[in-house]
Amino acid sequence: MAKRRKVGNLLALALLALLAPGNPMHPYQMANLLRRTGKEQDIDIKWGSLYTVVANLEKHGFIEATGSDREGRRPERTSYAITADGRAELTDWLRELVAVPEPEQRKLSAALSVLGVLSPDEVTTLLAERLRALDGDIAARRAVLEQSGPVPRVFLIEAEYALAMREAETAWVRSLLTEITEGTLSGVAEWRDYHETGEQPAEWARLLAEEETPRD
Repeated sequence: MAKRRKVGNLLALALLALLAPGNPMHPYQMANLLRRTGKEQDIDIKWGSLYTVVANLEKHGFIEATGSDREGRRPERTSYAITADGRAELTDWLRELVAVPEPEQRKLSAALSVLGVLSPDEVTTLLAERLRALDGDIAARRAVLEQSGPVPRVFLIEAEYALAMREAETAWVRSLLTEITEGTLSGVAEWRDYHETGEQPAEWARLLAEEETPRD
């Protein structure tokens, strides 16, 4: 069963992941980078709640203010950095999302979008754990269908659909696990190097480099 999080909004997961490399950001930078990297496609982001989520993360000690600045006539902006508690929350939350299947698939999409926070070796362990859980769930769903007796299929199609989705997820997760294990996943070498050296690969830095356009 999933843990109850002090800040359970998946936007919080994305913000903690943005701050994980150790570079303080102000909320405008966070929003800009989330948009540029397409995170709203993986996470149901309500942009109006961003400052509330930032405030809640600070309230619970997951991030802390590091300073503020003002440019021209624009409002003063406070920058935030992740704390030790924030790193612990991020990794614990991400491990849970990767390893434990849940009915809400959006959560897995959110976890996959920031998967680089964890090392490739840990991800393979978590994916293997997820596969075991999925296999058990599939077996249970098949058993229910087999024991349904003479019930017309029209009353069982939602159960068949749920089973088909679980089977498709299992096939995809198994394929991803194989690619990471065999080193054939594009970018896995840089991903591994990042966790071994603690330094962000130059290619990643270029991809994520912020090109902020000032707004009045």
